[in-house]
Amino acid sequence: MDALATILHADLDAFYASVEQLLDPSLRGRPIAVGGGVVLAASYEAKAFGVHSGMPGRRARELCPELTFVSGHFTEYQRLGDAAIQVLGDYTPLFERISIDEAFADVAGCTHLFGPPADIAKAIRRRVREELGLPISVGVARTKHLAKIASQVAKPDGLVVVDPATEVDFLHDLPVELMWGVGPVTKARLSEKGVLTIGQLARLPPGSLEPLLGDALGQKLAALAWNRDPREIKTPRRAQSAGAQSALGKKPAAASIYRPTLRHLADRVGSRLRAKSRLGRTVSVRVRFADLRAVTRSVTLPAPISATATLAEIAEDLVRGALADHPDEQTISLLAISVSNLEDHSSLQLEFPLGLEDENRRPGAKKGMVRLVVDRAVDRVRDRFGWEAIGYASVALGFPLGA
Repeated sequence: MDALATILHADLDAFYASVEQLLDPSLRGRPIAVGGGVVLAASYEAKAFGVHSGMPGRRARELCPELTFVSGHFTEYQRLGDAAIQVLGDYTPLFERISIDEAFADVAGCTHLFGPPADIAKAIRRRVREELGLPISVGVARTKHLAKIASQVAKPDGLVVVDPATEVDFLHDLPVELMWGVGPVTKARLSEKGVLTIGQLARLPPGSLEPLLGDALGQKLAALAWNRDPREIKTPRRAQSAGAQSALGKKPAAASIYRPTLRHLADRVGSRLRAKSRLGRTVSVRVRFADLRAVTRSVTLPAPISATATLAEIAEDLVRGALADHPDEQTISLLAISVSNLEDHSSLQLEFPLGLEDENRRPGAKKGMVRLVVDRAVDRVRDRFGWEAIGYASVALGFPLGA
């Protein structure tokens, strides 16, 4: 089999409940449910008692008398879901979000930068845990259908990589309800025919599923049972922003902490912009404090930028301003940079050397152009030898940003 396992399916575990346990540490390790009259989501501790989404609240309490109900923080769900999906976007532009907490990604074109698909999956899981504090399960396989099944097998908080050479054996041992399209009704109809595993479904005589499930679903499941799934990743509309963030734990709100972090984030964001031949006019930073409250600051520039050093300097200015506005906040837990108001790369409007203080930051000035030349040289080395092959001294060693 020539095709490689390069499709990832990433799925945040018990997402709503995990976010609630993140926001309120006293809920960690306890059975909780989001909702009230009906369970919208349940933690793994609650699932152990048989509590599941869609269950009436009264029944959930009968199964688990110690169950704690929370009303939910849906703005936080969206924010953290967006941030987790963006981690995938840091590794490949070929990702397809299918819900608030799950997405596919095709990493076939970026293994020369980040290593084998399994290593990329490990890096994604590590970053989501470290930067967002959330568990995420990832499946890696040759097709979308099998990658999604693999991520379900990986739960909770795990990784499963399916070798193409053994994918049919892996698939056929699994319960039929793991297949995409097999809900409770379809599962019951298949069970009546003695079909409990995907292998049993695969070995049914041709045409026997259509009378039972209908032509479309019957043909679809017959193909998926042998991992015949030609669907490709459907990428979103061209991104209108590029960003990156880093969780710090609880660190002092000091320049020695935020400066190297911002330079690292600027390196990631600038590289992504240049890889797509794009520049941006609006730079935003986000600073989250120890109590999870956050502030955002942004500036719109007269000319679009993508230079790493320029982006880092502007971000530092914005963070200093945000901290000055909140002098009582002594601890920061997360920093983020994003660039929006994007434009396609075009010829620069050259500027005369007027000795202006911000000449380094002006992309059309001589010093500003030098920065872009350096960035492009770094990009070329990384494209050939990998991200770790070269970097900026200002990022690695904390030196001043310089020219």
